[in-house]
Amino acid sequence: MTEDQATQSAVRKAARRLIPFLFVCYLVNFLDRVNVGFAALQMNDDLGLTPAIFGAGAGIFFIGYLLFEIPSNLALQRFGARIWIARIMISWGIVASAMSLVSGPTSFYLMRVLLGVAEAGFFPGIILYLTYWFPAGERARIVSLFMAAVPIATVVGGPISGALLQLDGVGGLKGWQWMFLIEGLPAVLLGLAALKFLTDRPADAAWLTTREREALSARLAIEAEATRKIGYAGLWEALVKPRIFVLALLYFCIVVGLYGIGFWMPQVIQTFGLDPLTIGFLTAVPHLFASIVMVLVGWNSDRTGERSWHIALPLFIGAVAFAWSASAGSLLVAMVALTFATAGIYAAVGTFWTFPTAILTGTGAAVGLALVNSVGNLGGLLGPTVIGISKEATGMFASAMLFLAAALAFGGMIALLFGASTRKHSAFRKSPQ
Repeated sequence: MTEDQATQSAVRKAARRLIPFLFVCYLVNFLDRVNVGFAALQMNDDLGLTPAIFGAGAGIFFIGYLLFEIPSNLALQRFGARIWIARIMISWGIVASAMSLVSGPTSFYLMRVLLGVAEAGFFPGIILYLTYWFPAGERARIVSLFMAAVPIATVVGGPISGALLQLDGVGGLKGWQWMFLIEGLPAVLLGLAALKFLTDRPADAAWLTTREREALSARLAIEAEATRKIGYAGLWEALVKPRIFVLALLYFCIVVGLYGIGFWMPQVIQTFGLDPLTIGFLTAVPHLFASIVMVLVGWNSDRTGERSWHIALPLFIGAVAFAWSASAGSLLVAMVALTFATAGIYAAVGTFWTFPTAILTGTGAAVGLALVNSVGNLGGLLGPTVIGISKEATGMFASAMLFLAAALAFGGMIALLFGASTRKHSAFRKSPQ
């Protein structure tokens, strides 16, 4: 077996072992983050939450997330992915279930902040973890497969959340309380499983042959050294370099759309007078389509070695679709527009992470990935908040959809400019197989 064959064999084994488990973990993670959008169908009236209060509470999650993101990723680098990812999952599962105790605006805000603190570091930690296992030329496909958990979370979680809301009154609890209580438990169980299942580095993998461990470790070491020469490996470099903040701004634009529609889609569909279970199934449709498109775009990006257009074009399509949805007068038109918008966002986000992982390594990767993710995720605070304020002021979602369209279009332009400025670096081209 040649060096390249051993490397590819190790990559295939790692993908089969790690990606399905991490996929399920991220599915549960995203569901616990955005299921508040389904809870709002009952909770807002029960607790007297206005659209502005709900939008702010949905987005305030990212305050705690931002403050603890970088320390959490540094802890992962120090203690190892296995222990730290397990700790994060158990913590957020407990808080997610405790959302059932919310009794008004103040406790709603508090629990959303605590959920952000508990979850901080999970996503950038996984992205960092994947760089320990997969060469650069594989990452758009691998990250897209992992991140397909996000739209699938809504495909699975939408109907489940809608069904759990039907438990309203059972055991003296509201339907939204049952939903939070039940949907938080899988994270705790998966966190315990992670302690047994995850392996920190290829060198520690008993499920690889000696030849495979050595070949994959050597390939990753060569790539890390190459990245040090053109990118950033140190803590302070990752914190102060303008290119990192440009990436954070691009991710910010993507996240404005991602969480803007993620938190509010159930309520947008509710304007057509549908029941919670039907809303759950209809919300699943755009996300099922998006999960397929996301993986295909990531695969094609790795196949061609092209990155910037694989991010920009989906964002432009998403922008046009959001603008179209603003004038939708029927449920059918609204669903088609929201499907294209959702697919555009998710198609871009998987390939996006090839940008920062191509210029960050070592401690720089731990800090830089957390910085890009945390600053970018402030879009999760802005998007839902602006939509809530707009809905309360106008009584409609049209102006909010135009705001999301503008954010995605701006993000698409940033992607093209960033890609043009870095095309000379080999790290952005397909790695030799």
